Amino acid sequence: MRRTKAVSTKAATTALPFAAALKDAALAALVAFGLFFFMIGLYTDQGPTGALVVTTRFESLTILVGVVFVGSFARALLFGREPIRFGSKLPAWIGGRAATIGRFAGPALLGFALLVPVLFYDNRYLLDLGILVLTYVMLGWGLNIVVGLAGLLDLGYVAFYAVGAYSYALLATHFGLSFWICLPLAGILAAFWGVMLGFPVLRLRGDYLAIVTLAFGEIIRLVLLNWQSFTGGPNGISSIPRPSFFGLPFIDGEGGFAETLGLEFSPTHRVVFLFYVILALALLTNWVTLRLRRLPVGRAWEAMREDEIACRSLGINTTNTKLTAFAMGAMFGGVAGAFFATRQGFISPESFAFGESALVLAIVVLGGMGSQLGVAVAALAMLGGFELFREFEQYRMLVFGFAMVAIMIWRPRGLVSTREPSLHLADRKGPAKEPA
Repeated sequence: MRRTKAVSTKAATTALPFAAALKDAALAALVAFGLFFFMIGLYTDQGPTGALVVTTRFESLTILVGVVFVGSFARALLFGREPIRFGSKLPAWIGGRAATIGRFAGPALLGFALLVPVLFYDNRYLLDLGILVLTYVMLGWGLNIVVGLAGLLDLGYVAFYAVGAYSYALLATHFGLSFWICLPLAGILAAFWGVMLGFPVLRLRGDYLAIVTLAFGEIIRLVLLNWQSFTGGPNGISSIPRPSFFGLPFIDGEGGFAETLGLEFSPTHRVVFLFYVILALALLTNWVTLRLRRLPVGRAWEAMREDEIACRSLGINTTNTKLTAFAMGAMFGGVAGAFFATRQGFISPESFAFGESALVLAIVVLGGMGSQLGVAVAALAMLGGFELFREFEQYRMLVFGFAMVAIMIWRPRGLVSTREPSLHLADRKGPAKEPA
């Protein structure tokens, strides 16, 4: 009887009275007004004379503040100031079926990726978007080794992306090497810089490690920007050679890919070829990562992620473990950078700002650290979401931020938080016990 009364009293005190809910909603609306006034209410644009002109968008500001007021008022009446509990059932439902979903989702996504050039052959926009998504999937899988498996927070991953891109561009333009020769060289050079980064941060953890890696990324960008005699400075490097199909260039003329195979020339041939190239590189990254996770070095990464002190007490060389994690992640980032350079045909330091590192890290964290499938799903959702809200350029970052906050509240370990263990212990076999 007392328990029933206590439960009913708790339920009764969950919702706020009308006056208290109205007060909370007004306070939330006031905070929203202060946040959105300069972001949404005022807009600066270039006027006819070249000077900045301030325009107002008070109608949009009023709508946003009104939405915050109504949402906060409804929440206070229904849930009070307690955490919203209905989201806790969703992660449990997804987590319990993650293995089953992943068993079918992986092959389904792979099959769809193989058919994209066939289904959307006449849609150049979707083909380019598919190449972009696969590039970030490869970057996400590379950073997943460092962050998801080894537990090392890296905010300067874009530095290896830039090293790979500039390595390919310089080798191809100055020495005339082909794409297939420059591709592994770019990965090796990026891995070398990954080891160079690993040495200074061997004793750092957490926030200190993140600050140092962030500084490393900015140092690389500033070097590329100011070393004009070597990197071209802010002008970048142009006329980067394109890859060929076994020596057949994608040109309209004699000796080209289309004429040799008896096809009608189309610029889409090169785009489809690049799509399958980045798909093969991404699948190679995934395969190597899965194989490494089953090796002793992969298990050492996961042990260091869980507890570095316990890992060291077991006799694992954490120095080599950290360096191998940085080197492998950097190598895949460098290969992705080389592909980016040959796809664009032009690179500059502006393409390797901190925002790229933040985007790749967000893909890894939101997808689920250590989850290969989660990274692929997060890359598809984030980049596809950016393109979906391209018409709402002023609001898409607001929607993106809201989505990230929602996932961190209801799925704090990422979209796909569960994954198969790297090693299964065999069942102990002993003498069968006779029944008593």
